[in-house]
Amino acid sequence: MAENSMEEDQSIARTHLQLQRSLKWLDEVTNGAIGYELEARSLRGLQVIKAQTGFLRCSFIVPATASDMNGNRHIGAIATIIDNVGGAAIYSTGHHLKVTVNFNIQYHSTAKIQEEVEIEAKVNGDRGKLTSVVIEVRNKSNNGRLIAIATQWTAANDYRSPQPQAKL
Repeated sequence: MAENSMEEDQSIARTHLQLQRSLKWLDEVTNGAIGYELEARSLRGLQVIKAQTGFLRCSFIVPATASDMNGNRHIGAIATIIDNVGGAAIYSTGHHLKVTVNFNIQYHSTAKIQEEVEIEAKVNGDRGKLTSVVIEVRNKSNNGRLIAIATQWTAANDYRSPQPQAKL
């Protein structure tokens, strides 16, 4: 009985550690410590509201820096935030980041500068190396109106670069 309890405790600890790694990765991308400047600019101001293994809910206020000439959140910035929050939700379920192999976004409306937006990513399928997540972006300033919905499939990248051969 005690052995099962200890195994369960270790499993819970590993799950919590992986969730923390995922959140740290997302924070580092958001703050520009890793990744590209464009990602950091698109994610600027992102706040995690709720985090569980396979689930993230975040919010942000639409900044002028990632908006189009009409004052709307730029669709490229929406795609970037969807990709990163979805990736972090998937990362929270495994031991490494995965490569996006299929990414589909349906845009329904826009968000203006200074409006509050909420993004929710939920892993809904995991088949070994393949994982699927659904991401919804909603305008909290406009009664939760749907801005975009996306599905993202990722695959484990098991590629290992060739290692030098030992000389005999």
